[in-house]
Amino acid sequence: MGELLDIAQVAERTGLAASALRFYEKRGLIDSAGRNGLRRTYRPEVLDRLTFIRCARDAGFTIAEIARFIQADPGDQELRAHLAARARRLEEDIARLTGMRDGLRHATTCTHEPLVECPDFKKTFR
Repeated sequence: MGELLDIAQVAERTGLAASALRFYEKRGLIDSAGRNGLRRTYRPEVLDRLTFIRCARDAGFTIAEIARFIQADPGDQELRAHLAARARRLEEDIARLTGMRDGLRHATTCTHEPLVECPDFKKTFR
């Protein structure tokens, strides 16, 4: 099972505030294993769950959406449709950000004046 981590250890390892951990627990996103004195304790697996939550938040999911996803069963077709739509939006975001990255990389060596009028630079944003 592994040694239990107290809330301060989880906060330190994840970079999250203890208040965020308590909030996630209240919302059903994570579970504590109990208490050691006044401090909540967690199983080490909570670190993986928190990594998932952070990634989902970065991808634009709300806390409610994450909670639903965590509790979903494979037969939830409405959730699957929602996830597929979100995946399409992420693909669009990735394409847009890739264009921005490529344009910025080009700009580091481009000699066109003005830089923003460079045809190669401009085409990275289409």
